[in-house]
Amino acid sequence: MPDLGSIDALLAARIQFAANITFHILFPAISLALAWLLLYFKLRYDRSGQGRWLDAYRFWVKVFALTFALGVVSGVTMSFQFGTNWPGFMETVGNIAGPLLAYEVLTAFFLEATFLGIMLFGVKRVSNRVHTFATLMVAVGTTLSAFWILALNSWMQTPVGFEMTDGVAHPTDWLAILFSPSFPYRFTHMMIASGLTVAFLVAGVSAYRWRRGERSGEIYATLATGVRLAAILIPIQILVGDLHGLNTLQHQPAKLAAMEGIWETGTAVPAVIVALPDEETRTNRYELAVPGLASLYLGHEWEFEVKGLNEFVGEHPPVLPVFVAFRVMVGIGLLMLAVSWLAWAQLRRRGGEPGSGMAGVLVAMTFSGWVALVAGWYVTEIGRQPWLVQGVLTTASAVADHTVGRVGLTLAMYLSLYVVLLVSYVSVLFYLARKAGTSDRARDMNPAAGPLAPTEARHA
Repeated sequence: MPDLGSIDALLAARIQFAANITFHILFPAISLALAWLLLYFKLRYDRSGQGRWLDAYRFWVKVFALTFALGVVSGVTMSFQFGTNWPGFMETVGNIAGPLLAYEVLTAFFLEATFLGIMLFGVKRVSNRVHTFATLMVAVGTTLSAFWILALNSWMQTPVGFEMTDGVAHPTDWLAILFSPSFPYRFTHMMIASGLTVAFLVAGVSAYRWRRGERSGEIYATLATGVRLAAILIPIQILVGDLHGLNTLQHQPAKLAAMEGIWETGTAVPAVIVALPDEETRTNRYELAVPGLASLYLGHEWEFEVKGLNEFVGEHPPVLPVFVAFRVMVGIGLLMLAVSWLAWAQLRRRGGEPGSGMAGVLVAMTFSGWVALVAGWYVTEIGRQPWLVQGVLTTASAVADHTVGRVGLTLAMYLSLYVVLLVSYVSVLFYLARKAGTSDRARDMNPAAGPLAPTEARHA
């Protein structure tokens, strides 16, 4: 935890909210895409009748239930902070933020909660068609939830469709608010990020079970599904990320300059690969850059002019964390590209059987989506500073008048709880994987179960 003696109440409140949202976003990122993957498993079973797809559904629906529960709990504590730590936010833009958050509860959360019970416990209590429909509704609900939350966040990044009266924002065009200039890119980017997070989670856990000796049809089905999904999504994410960057260049040039580590406005701007940005000297130390490349990929021409951070003195975000987080996100993305394509090629070459080394790599990459996701979220949120709502409300204007000690105490409590919950989540996830493997081996030892040889299991 940071030394509270060296920070003020504003920074302490920001750190506390960052801790809350960092923990919370891990779980919706999984439940958002996992719900659709469960629907895929269910539809494959409904169409083929192959038990491996139903086994996959039964295992991963347990992970979904665990993830959904932690997402709800962490979301509640995060929402409380709007009132406890950031009263100026709702006082200024509550006419816009309030309805969007309410719509998320009234449409998405109620839809998820209504059909979640059928999805989890209704396999033998309702018809197969009703159960599949319940799975679809839960998937729709998770996507609706992401829609409302990202509509609000995108509006905070690129606010439109409102007017200020006596210091309070009033909506004038709800369609413009919902579909603000950055929303299409942010929503698409987040949906694909969720898909990649789940793809590597499924592939990693399946590889873990494979390394423990499981050779069931379920393992080969989920391993191949995770790898193929990642291999398909990551090139699309790279393209969407590029388009999102161009949108950021247009609407939030200070954030873009911090991401790229560009201090001086100019043409033929180099792409900084690695560096240590120094805000005191307003230079990059130990810089390694490719001349002209930033202008090329940002403006698609060598002489394209890019504004530097010196154009926004006093109004640009902290450079170092944005610069580093952006490179972590991109680096993990490139690693995902290499691993998924190599793994897919190996599975095709070996008839669906992974090599021991590749299986180990996939296990190591199990939570790589979380790392990239959190890094990207830091770029988005820290990169907006010093604004809470871009050009409308500064972060300093919205914070509550709390002492550093009071915020620090609750921050320590949050962090302690989150560490316990996160360790518990990962432990339970791998416990479920080991338990499922034990059940599968016991079933395979039963002659009446009709065990499959590895080749038969892969192609069942």
